[in-house]
Amino acid sequence: MNTPARLLAVLATLLTFAGCASLPQGARPDPRDRFERFNRSMFAFNQTLDKAVARPIAVGYRKITPKPVRTSVSNFFGNLGYPTVIVNDLLQGKLKPFAQDTGRLLVNTTIGIGGLFDPATRMGLGANDEDLGQTFGKWGIRSGPYLMLPLMGPSSIRDGVGSVGDHFTHPRTYIGDPYVRYGLTAFELVSKREELLETDSVLNKSFDPYAFVRTAYLQRREYQVHDGDVPEAAEETEVPDDITP
Repeated sequence: MNTPARLLAVLATLLTFAGCASLPQGARPDPRDRFERFNRSMFAFNQTLDKAVARPIAVGYRKITPKPVRTSVSNFFGNLGYPTVIVNDLLQGKLKPFAQDTGRLLVNTTIGIGGLFDPATRMGLGANDEDLGQTFGKWGIRSGPYLMLPLMGPSSIRDGVGSVGDHFTHPRTYIGDPYVRYGLTAFELVSKREELLETDSVLNKSFDPYAFVRTAYLQRREYQVHDGDVPEAAEETEVPDDITP
């Protein structure tokens, strides 16, 4: 089967999932999740792919790689993506974090040997986390409907558009060799999945894993956009009781 035919087959499978997805019995529609049937199908697709591929690779990576090495790998990828944080500091008018994050990038890239080590934290230059989705939120753009993206996971209309913009501020985008570029992407995904292995048990205990992930994501994004000062209306949003004893 040639590549276009394979892509059509994958698309047909995803559309079939979307058409068959249904809400669990007793589940209440969430007004933030306009595309819930489609999103649940994508969540099921992602979970299947994770169990078959991503999680086994992450478990194997943890088994064969010493923790100090895994920490250095995580530091490296965090440092590699830090220009995105710096750009969004500036776009949000956060001049002090902009200076701090610029210093952090310089220190960890030089003294930290390309970001493998994190001397900046020991020097008092703590890490910040900013992206274009948060910047849009700071500018007053609402998140829009919740989205579960194939392979990429939870998002929203605003954050999905923001991730496209963030692509152009990430240094990896400008690596000419596609094997290096995609290799770095794959290695980073393995590293991030390994860091999340402990969360698997929490998700497995959830009565409705999809709703649990949705609530956790939306609350986290509200917290990030407002720098922890979440408006009272957002704090009062009802949270489903998804965790079983």
